[in-house]
Amino acid sequence: MKKNILVAYFSCSRTTRKAANKLAADMDADIYEITPEISYSAADLNWNDRASRSSVEMRNPSSRPAIAGRLDNVEQYDTIYIGFPVWWYIAPTIINTFIESYDLSGKTLIPFATSGGSGIENCEENLHKAYSHLDWKTGKLLNG
Repeated sequence: MKKNILVAYFSCSRTTRKAANKLAADMDADIYEITPEISYSAADLNWNDRASRSSVEMRNPSSRPAIAGRLDNVEQYDTIYIGFPVWWYIAPTIINTFIESYDLSGKTLIPFATSGGSGIENCEENLHKAYSHLDWKTGKLLNG
């Protein structure tokens, strides 16, 4: 019997996508890419530029970048792994868009992240605090 597991992930590079694909294969899970309505360019991702799109989004706690498309069958999943690169020590704000777009109550949520140097702990703390009504499990940093 197939487990009702989904690996949902956001990736601007191949790093998080690669981790998500491996996790989905290992877990025999379905996979869903959280794709922004407007793709991020290299300039958008320049964290050294305070005016870059990602810098502006991450300074604004209410930022909710639009997602292209919709996952129509989220109700069929019992467990959802949510993956992302660590930006400014937290999950990118598009992850909030994803979480707020669906009724995830009653589901087990497990974050995973990729990072060039940060841990996942601060990401988890922020997600647990923002969405304390959801059933979060401890996540992992999947860097390779």
